[in-house]
Amino acid sequence: MEGWVDLVMKKFIAMNRFKIAIGRESDFEDIWKNRETHLDDVKGFQKFNLLKGSTNEEYTLYTSHSTWDSKYDFENWKKSEAFRRAHSGGGQHQGIYLGHPEFEGFEVIL
Repeated sequence: MEGWVDLVMKKFIAMNRFKIAIGRESDFEDIWKNRETHLDDVKGFQKFNLLKGSTNEEYTLYTSHSTWDSKYDFENWKKSEAFRRAHSGGGQHQGIYLGHPEFEGFEVIL
């Protein structure tokens, strides 16, 4: 049962890493500033941040960072209508993204 306890009792952080084409950073940021996330009423959702990282000769790195009461709440959100609405139209921004986002999930220890 320890796995089940971890799934529902530990805070969870979900992150997606995005490689954004040089010169398209403001387009990417505008997409996020103007999109409807549908997260406000989702059970277990705590906070969202969009973070900008370093730039190299190929891309600028960004990550989306959401905090949840538990991994269980995050997984339930991924199956929800709110998730589908928030991610509709995701393929319409050609030339901004260099590849698909890379997901990373973390249980909060401290």
